[in-house]
Amino acid sequence: MPAQPPVPTPQQVAWQEMEFIAFTHFGVNTFTNREWGEGKENPKIFNPTAFDARQWARACKDAGIRMIILTCKHHDGFCLWPSRYTEHSVKNSPWKDGRGDVVKEVSDACREAGLKFGVYLSPWDRHEPTYGDSPKYNEHFVNQLTELLTNYGEITEVWFDGACGEGPNGKKQQYDWPAFHATVRKLQPKAVIFSDAGPDVRWIGNENGYAGETCWSMMDRSRVAIGKADGKYLNRGDPAGPDWVPGECDVSIRPGWFYHADQDAKVKPLADLVNIYFASVGRNGLLLLNLPPDQRGLIHENDAARLRELRKFLDETFRTNLAQGKPAKAAAEAPGHAAAMAVDGDGATWWAAPAGTTSATIELDLGGPARFNVVMVEEMISLGQRIEEFAVERWDDGKWLPVCQGTTIGHKRLLRFPEVTAGKVRLVITKSRGTPTVREFGLFLAPAVAK
Repeated sequence: MPAQPPVPTPQQVAWQEMEFIAFTHFGVNTFTNREWGEGKENPKIFNPTAFDARQWARACKDAGIRMIILTCKHHDGFCLWPSRYTEHSVKNSPWKDGRGDVVKEVSDACREAGLKFGVYLSPWDRHEPTYGDSPKYNEHFVNQLTELLTNYGEITEVWFDGACGEGPNGKKQQYDWPAFHATVRKLQPKAVIFSDAGPDVRWIGNENGYAGETCWSMMDRSRVAIGKADGKYLNRGDPAGPDWVPGECDVSIRPGWFYHADQDAKVKPLADLVNIYFASVGRNGLLLLNLPPDQRGLIHENDAARLRELRKFLDETFRTNLAQGKPAKAAAEAPGHAAAMAVDGDGATWWAAPAGTTSATIELDLGGPARFNVVMVEEMISLGQRIEEFAVERWDDGKWLPVCQGTTIGHKRLLRFPEVTAGKVRLVITKSRGTPTVREFGLFLAPAVAK
C-alpha cells in the first residue's frame, strides 16, 4: 500500500456519480458501412437526412444516461465541426449546404436536456498529410483540440484512444501526450481525461462493458503504455497503485460501433444489457454505452426501445430500498458516523468504523420478513477505496446464513443472487486496507428478465 493512499479529485467523484453515459459514433463510416475509414472518403457522402440532436438527447435522458460523448473525429480524420485546420469536414459536405456543425448541435441539445457533454478526438488521422511528421501533426492536433475545447461550452470528459498507424510518409506518429493533456487542463480544467492510462479515467481493458469482479480504482500509471495496455491489469486495477484512475466500461448496444443497417435486428437483448450494467456500474465502474446514430442522423427506433426497456428494469429494481431507514447497529463506530448513516439515503453521510479497525459488522432489523435478490454497498470514495472482502448474511432459525460475498466495493457494488427472505441481515466486512466506510447499504427485489 502506498504511504499515502490516493483519493479522487472532486471531478473524478462527480464523474463516477454519473454511473451511466453514452458514446455516439457518427461520421463518414455511417455512410460507407465501415468501422474504420481510410481517410480518402469524399466529404459529400456525409448527408444525414433528418439529423436531430434533440432526439439523441431525449433517448439518452429517458434512459437515465447523464452524458453524451461524441466522436468529433474518428481515425478517418473527418471532422464533425467546420475545423479551420482541414477541408475534410462537414463544411465540405452537402449537409446544411456546408454550414452545419454536428458538435454544436449535440452540445446544445445536451445542455438543453440537462446532460453533460464530452468529446472524442482520435489522435490517429488517416487523412491529415502531416500525420507521421510528429512535431507538425502534434501542433495540428492541439489546434483542433483547442477548437473543441473553446467553442462548445463546458466539456465534462475528453476521450483519447491509443490507435496509432503509419502516416503518408511511412512513419509512425509519436504523440505528444503531455501537450495534449496540458491543453485540456488549461482550457477545460474541470474535464476528466480518458485514455488507457488516464490520467483521470482508465479503460477497463475490454470492449464488453465488464469490470473485474475485483476492481480497484487505483493503478500505477507508469506501468501502462497507451495503445499497448495490459487489459487484465486495467480490468482489476491495483490495490498498491499510487494513482487514482477509476475504470470506464465501454461497450456498444450493437455488434458494431458505427451504424450498419444489417444490425438493426442485432441490438443487444435486455438480459445482456442488465448483465453489463451489473458488471460495470455494479463493479465500481462507469458504463459507457455506444448508441450509433443512423444515416438519418437519429438514434434508431430499436436502440431507443431497448433503452426504454433497460430504464424500466432499473426503475423497478431500485425503486424501493428495503434497508433504507431501518434500525441499524454496529459493534463499533467512529464518532459522528453511526451505523444508521449507512441506510439513511443521504449520500453526504456515512458509517465509519473506529480508527485502526479493519473488520466490522453492521446489523439491520428489517421489521419483518422481506424478499430481496440484489445487494448494494457503497464506500465513501472521497476518503479512498479500502474494503477488500465482505459478505452479507441473513438471520434464519437462530443462526446467520450466507447470502452473498464479494471483494472490492468502491463507488458501488451490486450483487445478484436467488431470491431470499429475511427479517434481519448483516453486512460483514472481513478485510480492509484501512478503516472501512459505508456510504450506503441497500437491499432490492429485481424483476425477472427473459433471456
